Amino acid sequence: MKIYREIKNLKDELKRPILTIGNFDGVHLGHQAILKKIVSRAKEAGGHSVVFTFEPHPLKVIAPDKDIRLITSCDERVRLIEDAGVGAVICANFTKEFAEQNPDDFVKNVLHKKIGVFEVYVGHDYAFGKDREGTISHLKELGKRYGFYVGVIEPVVIDGAIVSSSRIRQMILDGNVDNAAKLLGRNYALNGMVVEGAGRGRKLGFPTANIELPSELIPKDGVYAVKVKKGDKIYDGVANIGNKPTFKNERFGVEAYLFGFNGSLYNEMLEIEFVKRIRNEMAFRNADELIAHMKDDVSAAKEILKLKG
Repeated sequence: MKIYREIKNLKDELKRPILTIGNFDGVHLGHQAILKKIVSRAKEAGGHSVVFTFEPHPLKVIAPDKDIRLITSCDERVRLIEDAGVGAVICANFTKEFAEQNPDDFVKNVLHKKIGVFEVYVGHDYAFGKDREGTISHLKELGKRYGFYVGVIEPVVIDGAIVSSSRIRQMILDGNVDNAAKLLGRNYALNGMVVEGAGRGRKLGFPTANIELPSELIPKDGVYAVKVKKGDKIYDGVANIGNKPTFKNERFGVEAYLFGFNGSLYNEMLEIEFVKRIRNEMAFRNADELIAHMKDDVSAAKEILKLKG
């Protein structure tokens, strides 16, 4: 897949571009329906399937006070888009100047003159240009003017509601990771480096990896059944998110116990897939009580992961 980090003249590089535009945070099932459409249409038309997306997320530029937490980083988005079979991604630098473009100028100068779009497919709620003034109806009018077709993909509905990035974000913040997975089409995952901890888990018989995570979207405090990817190996496990209230003055963090793993993980990059929340984080009276609950957590996680396959 070709990746373009700037908007330039791509008419000579992209043949009959079948394009979609959006943030695609999470690359959830709704996004995947759009990607499937542009990939299939590109094959039929003998063209290139193209995703036009942004970095950083527009809200981080035009409404930084909202403190939006992203489901996926730009690199993760690009990887997931590539996995969907898309031929090219334009990852445009979103600036205040870019946000000031009116809808007509964006279509004329970017989509028509620089990309030469053949067809454009968007979601049902798509809006574009300064202050999101551009509607789908207006995009269709501009498509007629500049000679490209505009198609609208119907939303994906799960459990009676439309699949959306904002809905998934709230589920993750609430610890509802198993239902978030239904909307994503995969488990929610975070990547982080293993850093040195207090070594308390090993003394208790449950050696854990303390993981340094980015300050993006962290699930609600608590204990989770997880899958941990280390290189090309995947381990079942259990993870705790929070301040470890049994021990005073502990920093907020994530620690994971990998079933069947022996060895050091310091300075390793791990991917933690959150499968299901088991319980709230709790303060215990002593180490023995904590160990008993950890054994229960391990049993619960094994049962969950066995059922989830």
